[in-house]
Amino acid sequence: MQEGKGTGVAVYMKIEGFEKEPGTESAGEMIIEGRNAVIEALRAGKLIDRLLIQDGAQDGPIQTIRREAKKRDVLVRFVAKERLDQLSGTGRHQGVIAYAAAYAYAEVADILAAARAKNEPPFLILLDNIEDPHNLGAIIRTANLAGAHGVIIPKNRAVGLTAAVARTSAGALNYTPVARVTNLARTMEELKKEGLWFACADMDGTTMYQLDLTGPIGLVIGSEGDGVGRLVKEKCDYVASIPMKGDIDSLNASVAAGVLAYEIVRQRSLGARAIE
Repeated sequence: MQEGKGTGVAVYMKIEGFEKEPGTESAGEMIIEGRNAVIEALRAGKLIDRLLIQDGAQDGPIQTIRREAKKRDVLVRFVAKERLDQLSGTGRHQGVIAYAAAYAYAEVADILAAARAKNEPPFLILLDNIEDPHNLGAIIRTANLAGAHGVIIPKNRAVGLTAAVARTSAGALNYTPVARVTNLARTMEELKKEGLWFACADMDGTTMYQLDLTGPIGLVIGSEGDGVGRLVKEKCDYVASIPMKGDIDSLNASVAAGVLAYEIVRQRSLGARAIE
């Protein structure tokens, strides 16, 4: 454990056994506790996935933390003191706990550059409302194996690059860049200027075999419960459905991503074809 310099608070790597905030992970994720330590981390540009602040705390240092978090577009959640007590590994959280990303994020421009370097039309996977780290890790693994050039996730209502994501990706996170953006719909608008078309997964869409998924494309996947958000869906050129013969009406998000990603792989291998 490394004590925050001059603060009496701690910066440490979370270990097994502590009760977890939903969407967080244990081994390997950095947690920063205490007001001064969190302020220093924010000002130093540390990648903070989310920030937990004690509900009702309004004093000067807390206001400073909120200002610094807003400047950096860090997700802030307000929770009861009892919850912070449960999550604290030191017992000295001072009303604030920050969760730092286990891996660095890429830029969207880096992903496009990777496609150009390979002389390939861009193939991106965009995720909306994915809060389960195991789903995100599995999708990153699929993205790597399917030859996608990168993954894009939103900053809000989404899990970040936690240690659980890294483990579930089975090493793919070391090779597949993940960009995190403030507004997914706006990012899609910018990518359309780069020539990308977008297909989102939805059970009420057109069967994926009837769509032309070749060329520069972004595959958009939503969560099992909420699916793709309305604003994001409106930016999509295609709505793709997966043929299903069973008695239930949806697939796990990572499974759906895998099925659709490999339909893109199949069509790319065959080249452009006429759509019936």
